[in-house]
Amino acid sequence: MPTIRLYRPADFDALYDVCVRTGDNGGDATGLYRDPRILPDIFTGPYLVLRPDLAFVLADDADRAVGYIIGAADTAAFVADFRRDWLPTVAARYPEGSGTGWDAERIEQLHHPEWMWHEELADYPAHLHIDLLPEAQGKGAGRALMGTYLAALRARGVRRVHLGMSAANTNAKAFYDRLGFHELYRSPNGTGLTLGRDTD
Repeated sequence: MPTIRLYRPADFDALYDVCVRTGDNGGDATGLYRDPRILPDIFTGPYLVLRPDLAFVLADDADRAVGYIIGAADTAAFVADFRRDWLPTVAARYPEGSGTGWDAERIEQLHHPEWMWHEELADYPAHLHIDLLPEAQGKGAGRALMGTYLAALRARGVRRVHLGMSAANTNAKAFYDRLGFHELYRSPNGTGLTLGRDTD
């Protein structure tokens, strides 16, 4: 029976693997990028290093990480910490302005983390990322992870949270709908959604 526990540094590589293996709208993103590590270097690593107290791991019976939920209680502060403390540790691996296609887009995100925050999110200051390997899905673990994370935010006095997702990920959208998330806005081209909910 999978269990939820706080992140430990020994989980780092396993959580990077989970991120890559779920990074293509829930499918394996290993072949999408010249260096697939770009995904967790944006969407996983900075949280494990900068906000480990809000990183929760779903572990199987062998204590192997098969999923996680991570995030930040104050997104604006996280963006500042990302630029100051995280970006210098990975920037040389992905030179600014390099790459083509999807690689170029991700490298741009890495070097300009301000895309994570804008004033329209002021009422939803926290954010999250949740990923589960296929074998861990459909068994209530995602709901349990979300409950754990929302409780941690409530304990910090945070009332609302948001997340970003691809509109093409219909399975994820259905999951978030069931958990009470609602659409805050949609990107101009319609490909990206931002959802939010209260932490209660």
